[in-house]
Amino acid sequence: MLTLYGHPLSSYTQKVLIALYELGTDFEFRHIDLGDEGDRALMRSLEPMGRMPALREGDLVLSQSSLMIEWLDRHHPGPQRLLDPDPDASLPARQWDRFLDFQVMQMMQQIVDARIFMSEGAEERVSPFARGKLDLAYAALDRQLDGRDWIVGGFGLADCAAMPALFYAGAIHPFDAHPALSAYFDRLMQRPSVQRVIAGAQPWFQYFPFKQGIPARFLT
Repeated sequence: MLTLYGHPLSSYTQKVLIALYELGTDFEFRHIDLGDEGDRALMRSLEPMGRMPALREGDLVLSQSSLMIEWLDRHHPGPQRLLDPDPDASLPARQWDRFLDFQVMQMMQQIVDARIFMSEGAEERVSPFARGKLDLAYAALDRQLDGRDWIVGGFGLADCAAMPALFYAGAIHPFDAHPALSAYFDRLMQRPSVQRVIAGAQPWFQYFPFKQGIPARFLT
């Protein structure tokens, strides 16, 4: 049995869940509570840093969300591939996947970490730099999405990465000034796989430290 270990609020768990729903893969979801020592020990046994998510099938255990999605697309393919099977042709999707993880997700995470983990005043020091980087990333995505429905070709790996990255980053630092990116986000939110992820996360949005920035349409 294929098992995904994670939490509905976790951005990288959401990224893999979208891929699983898109592919129509049968899997078990193991909800991890990091407040529980047993679950923390379980994650340390599955993932080198004890972080979510992890994916297991038999003796194979994978960490890193992008690698999980590549493996799923190769070994549990659905009606539409999430990556071009040609290694060279898949490079643009891989590049934008990394861009979204590093330039959007990680910049957002710096602001979150400054608020909940660092000393008083850290958010005021970290936020201007991270928000400036987000502005640059939003502008690059807006250019890439001009005239496109999805980031690279059809819906794929990069779009799986885009959903949680833009959802949480947008709640902290909105991208309304970027019309192509904003229109893309609206299309993304209409995707059935994304709607399933949002529905599963809704009970937990109250714990996101910038929950006031989440649009009301995602809270009902």
